[in-house]
Formats: sequence, structure tokens, C-alpha cells
Amino acid sequence: MKTKQRLQWIILTILGIAFSCSEKPQPYEPTPYTLDIPDYFPTQVNIPEDNPLTEEGVELGRHLFYDGRLSGRTHRDSLMSCATCHIQSQGFDLGLGNERFPDGQPIGLSGVTPPHYPLPLINLIWNENGYLWNGMIHPSGPDQSKTRLEDLVWMGVVAPHEMAGDTNRTKKLIQSIDGYPALFEKAFGTNIVTMENINKAVAQFVRTLISSDAKFDRYMRGEEQLTTEELSGYVLFTTEEGADCFHCHGGAGNPLFTTHLFYNNGKDREFTGAFEDPRDRYHITNDPMDIGAYKATTLRNIALGGPYMHDGRFQTLDEVIDFYAHGLVWSEYINPLMHHIGTDGNQLLPWEKEHLKAFIATLMDTVFLNNPKFAPPVQFPDGTTFESQQ
Repeated sequence: MKTKQRLQWIILTILGIAFSCSEKPQPYEPTPYTLDIPDYFPTQVNIPEDNPLTEEGVELGRHLFYDGRLSGRTHRDSLMSCATCHIQSQGFDLGLGNERFPDGQPIGLSGVTPPHYPLPLINLIWNENGYLWNGMIHPSGPDQSKTRLEDLVWMGVVAPHEMAGDTNRTKKLIQSIDGYPALFEKAFGTNIVTMENINKAVAQFVRTLISSDAKFDRYMRGEEQLTTEELSGYVLFTTEEGADCFHCHGGAGNPLFTTHLFYNNGKDREFTGAFEDPRDRYHITNDPMDIGAYKATTLRNIALGGPYMHDGRFQTLDEVIDFYAHGLVWSEYINPLMHHIGTDGNQLLPWEKEHLKAFIATLMDTVFLNNPKFAPPVQFPDGTTFESQQ
């Protein structure tokens, strides 16, 4: 009898082990995101080894990018997301005419205004030269806790001129929202919400925001022709004798239409503020030639509307073109590439300004501006919608 019972016990034990083995969780295997490098674009991209693009990570990042509860709050008047100031229809910039910020001046949840106007989130996967107007977010920057695109996420959460929140409160709230833990599980192999994984997911989504189907792109691919005025504007754009834009903003050889570098472009003569407010490039490099220097932003979708420059001093593209034509001011810190500083500008004639403006309009990418992959999700994991937060 004892032998029979012992045999039964052995069989049950074996069956139990087999059953438990069959119930082991599947290994974490996210789906690699297929990144299509557009024709004529650089093949080297800025993707950190510890945050590769995955379908699951990008989708989670899209939800978080648009979710106003990223601020760590639930009251409607205290919601703020990345999309509050980076709007798809405005080229992921703020633009003018925004219902929340009608004059184009954003205001943080604490009532503090930002030191600079927002930069558009376009083609940042090719940016190797630092983020923000002064490039302070870079591995060689002064603060080694802020070196990656990922760091801009938590910085936006805590900055008084943005969400004015607390990262612990943010991750606790996101953890409590039905459906989000499951999305984190799919994206990162754990259902525990951490700020680092929030950072990584949003950064993954932002790296997919690629603009490459403007009229000029189709012209380069031989799919469409430019008009006589647009071609004339392109010649002006790419010649030193003309508008001389290409040194800082690229051209056919640089389809990003920015070098991601920093220039004193002749906006001001006095720079006492540069020493009082650590926001220009000088305070990152300590190079006196960087006094008054700021990033040359991409010109893709730039015709959507101002405000323009780091301080939003120009409201229209016409004002910007007029500034480069007649409004440059010399200082000892002027960038050497500003070849027309001796004549206060490139002195474009009225018809040349119109042709230059016509070319810049060919950099408008309506496919990018309406791409459903970049739009708000139909609903957030708990069933609420982006529209309900507006």
C-alpha cells in the first residue's frame, strides 16, 4: 500500500512540475520598430543603445506625449502634456492662434513664462549637437544629469515654466490609470511605471517624428517640379550673393534644413543679458564667440507661423526675411558666416523676398502634419480621450 501511495505521489509531483513549467511567462520580446531613412537623408541616427526603437515603446510614448495627466494632476485646468506646446498641425511647435496661448507665448502651470519659445520637434533623430536653443542637453554639457533627449521629458514635468510638477507624483498617477501598466509591460518588460521608462517611451515617439515629404523632397526625388519663382528662391537661398541662408540652414546637401549648430545672427548689439541669464550658447561653452548665439532651427514647416527666434521677437515670416535683408546689427560676437553684416543685411529686393518666401513654402510637409501615426491615440488606456482633456 505504501508503495502504491508513494508511486502516486511521484506521479503527481512530476505532473505538477510539468504544469508549472508550461505556465512560465513568455520572455520579454518587444517588436523592433522599422525606421525608414528617407532618400537623401543622413544614414547615421541618434538612437541610444539602451533605448532602441520598438513598436510597443513608440506606441506607449505616443499615449504619454498626448496625456495631460503627465503633469501628475487630474483636474482639467491643471492638465498639461508635451502636446500642449508641441502641436502636430503646427509642425510640433506652438505657433500662433493657439486657444490656450493665443499670442504664441506659453505659460507654465505655475504661471511662469519660459525663458525661450518652444522649438519644433522635427527630425530630432539626426540631432547630434545638443537640445534646446543653447544645446545644453548634450553629453558634453555642463550638467551630466541632463544629456539625452530622454531627459527633456522629466525636465518638462518639473520645470516651473512647464508642468511645474513632481516626477514621483507623475509616475504614481500613471501607475494608477487602468491599462498603462499593461502598456509598460509590453514596452519594457515590467508593469511597474518608472520615470526613466516614461522618459524613454516619449523619446522613442519623438524620434519617429520625421518630416521628409514636402514639395522640395518630391522635387529632389524627381516626382514634382518647382515653379520658376520657387527655383529662383532656391538659388537665392543657396548662394552667398543672394540671401545666403544655406550656411546655417542647409539645402540639397542637407535636407534637415538645419545644421543643429549655434550662431550669433546679428539680432542685437548689446549682450549684458547674456551674462545675467545663462541661456545663450556662451554659458555652455564659455567661448566669448558664443555670446548671443542660439540654435539655427529647422526651416521645415517654418512657414506655418511665428513667433520666430528664441525670444519670439518676430511674428511673421515676412518680418524674418526683412530682418535678414535690412536689419542685421554688428557686434564683436557676430558669427563669421553672416557675410552681409557690412551692409546691414543681404538687401534683397521685394521680388527676391517673394521668391525666397515661395521656396521656403516648398518645405511645408502636409503629409507629416496629418500623419495619423503622430496624432493623438483614439483613446487612452482607461478609455478617456485627448479631446476630453482640452
